[in-house]
Amino acid sequence: MIIKPIIAGNWKMHKSNDESISFVGKIQKRILDDELTEIIFCPPFTSLFSIVGTLDNSSFSVGAQNVHCDSHGAFTGEISVNMLDSIGVKYVIIGHSERRHIFDESDHFINEKIIAVNSSNLIPIFCIGETLEQRESGLTDKIIKEQIELGMAKLDSIDPKKFIVAYEPVWAIGTGKTASVLQVEDAHLKIKTNLRILFGSKGEEIPVLYGGSVNENNAESLLKVDGVNGFLIGGASLKVDSFCEIIDIVKININTKFLQGP
Repeated sequence: MIIKPIIAGNWKMHKSNDESISFVGKIQKRILDDELTEIIFCPPFTSLFSIVGTLDNSSFSVGAQNVHCDSHGAFTGEISVNMLDSIGVKYVIIGHSERRHIFDESDHFINEKIIAVNSSNLIPIFCIGETLEQRESGLTDKIIKEQIELGMAKLDSIDPKKFIVAYEPVWAIGTGKTASVLQVEDAHLKIKTNLRILFGSKGEEIPVLYGGSVNENNAESLLKVDGVNGFLIGGASLKVDSFCEIIDIVKININTKFLQGP
């Protein structure tokens, strides 16, 4: 089973429209445009249209950082699936820990978003992960299982080429702390197991990314972990050199990891 490596940069609330265009242009000058990796830029809403236009006719893709589950309505400040699709956005992050913990998004609300996106042309990047308190209480496995079961409930079918899961231990996001190789391997194994239980062999083919203070210094060791199919990157994705180095690391390791058979 071959899963194409994915490198997604979540810019969060950073970069103006002009800064976004300039940044992507610098990446394009340094990174070979090929089909061996899936590179995704997730800028703020204000830059989505411009970045889609900048990346037109390239293999790079664009993702949004959030979406609402309804197609339209009186939801001030929200964006619908159709709105994102209409401007050429391909991916959307759902369930990020900052949405869960700062904006109190529940598993039920996240599930409604997943259902809406799964029935569209967009591909969800579904984020899951435990807090430090939950890990120290021995609840990591339970939290992962619940977030997967509740977040992916009521899906009639799953296409592993149109779904991504990202494991982000909350305590390692933006803190400079990184989960150990053994912690990442154990979590990804649990995720793959739960996906297989829910969706059979198709569940095993769903890419699972690691996110949590990924940078150019730890990317190679994390990439070697079984079950890691790429990265969802925060702070390092805002720096041209750091992001390009991570992409290069993934590309160098393609032949040794990603192009092997099952």
